[in-house]
Amino acid sequence: MKSPREIVQGMLDNDAFSQLLQMEIVALELGACQLRCPVTAQTTNGFQIAHGGLTYALADSALAFAANTYGYQCMSIDTQIAHLAKVQLDDTLTASCTEIHRGKSTGVYEVRIENQDKRLVALFKGTVFISAERW
Repeated sequence: MKSPREIVQGMLDNDAFSQLLQMEIVALELGACQLRCPVTAQTTNGFQIAHGGLTYALADSALAFAANTYGYQCMSIDTQIAHLAKVQLDDTLTASCTEIHRGKSTGVYEVRIENQDKRLVALFKGTVFISAERW
């Protein structure tokens, strides 16, 4: 059986989009994950602030990594995000995902995204389907 670290590292190694966004694993445990990524010129929008897709992608990856730590393949079935503050070029974002509920077939997770000043810039909630397929 693979460890949570082996599972998540394997997921990240095969996740070209997360790699493109320069995501890095900061912390990992069963049902929880913390990721970090920079805000680069390539991830800003026409207002010269971070594109909402950046915070969404960061949260979505944190959700996927946290949910899959148990060794069963999980995939999101419902997600939502609230963007609470501007994210500027050269900010560093940290997404902290925690498990709210894990049942036999679904799990619910919350992801808090903060900038380098610990300001909450986005709040994400996601539900995953927990399959019987193991990593």
